[in-house]
Amino acid sequence: MRLDVVSIFPEYLEPLNVSLVGKARSRGVLDVRVHDLRDWTHDRHHTVDDTPYGGGPGMVMKPEPWGEALDHVLASGAPGHERPVLVVPTPSGRPFTQELAVELSAEPWLVFTPARYEGIDRRVIEEYGERLDVREVSIGDYVLAGGEAPVLVMVEAIARLLPGVLGNAASHQDDSFAPGAMADLLEGPVYTKPPEWRGRGIPEVLLSGHHGRIARWRRDQAFARTTGHRPDLIERCDPDALDKYDRAALEELGWYRDADDGHWRRPPGE
Repeated sequence: MRLDVVSIFPEYLEPLNVSLVGKARSRGVLDVRVHDLRDWTHDRHHTVDDTPYGGGPGMVMKPEPWGEALDHVLASGAPGHERPVLVVPTPSGRPFTQELAVELSAEPWLVFTPARYEGIDRRVIEEYGERLDVREVSIGDYVLAGGEAPVLVMVEAIARLLPGVLGNAASHQDDSFAPGAMADLLEGPVYTKPPEWRGRGIPEVLLSGHHGRIARWRRDQAFARTTGHRPDLIERCDPDALDKYDRAALEELGWYRDADDGHWRRPPGE
């Protein structure tokens, strides 16, 4: 997979050289190219922003350097190869989820455009939206000083799904939000050696060697943690995807099936 990032702070992307992403780059699994937007400015101050039309606080990133930078990146693709997906980090975008990470991990080429100030002149998004698949994506309901941190979040979430990045290729299948059985659940607690630490042991079932019981315990713990932290996930899950053991676990946690739509609900106030 190829990843291009255009930023006025390329040094912010240095973490892409370490940990799993850095190892994936060194092995050639990831081709990451970071570009300095100011390389496509033509004044001695390397200006990338200006005041917004219509007035208001803050500054807006100018379309000219962005257009030249993106044209350069697009022209560097191999002849005849697919065009990239353009990923625009913005608080006003579609929420970034595990499902979207899986979707983007199947793309051969992604280009990220982390903005600063009040964002990029809208005409840039419209211009490239006519040529490319443009995804405006938000990592949460809050505002940061720039889009570089969201790029780091998204790249790590996407990269770890690529074959050859994780040491155990199956390790992400039981993650929180993983497609399939964990799509609407949070992963439960995990333990390692020693068997006792500061007077605290670990659940006996994990020492039993009974894989079926351990799998059931882990799933029950996922329901318990999701109930405590994200009950909205259980309310929106597909009730028909749950087996009788799942239903029993939810009932024990205080959930009931809504007679009208069949979804799981909790009594008011709980």
